[in-house]
Amino acid sequence: MTRPDPAPFPIPSADDPEAALAAVVALRRLADGLERRVVLAALDRGWSWSRIAQALGVSKQAVHKRFADLARGDAAGREE
Repeated sequence: MTRPDPAPFPIPSADDPEAALAAVVALRRLADGLERRVVLAALDRGWSWSRIAQALGVSKQAVHKRFADLARGDAAGREE
């Protein structure tokens, strides 16, 4: 039986709450940034809010509220 590849970075133990919570924050920021870039790419390719919402598993209203700045072309929303 083959073992799965190890994580590309060490995963902190829950026994060290400070390190574990810092990892959660870092992962959340990474995921949020990725989500913004992908939503922007979808909008640039003509995807509707409904299609984006369905892909993300949320309501159209929720995705529009969160990412409306991308559709308006606000500079802050288009940072990379």
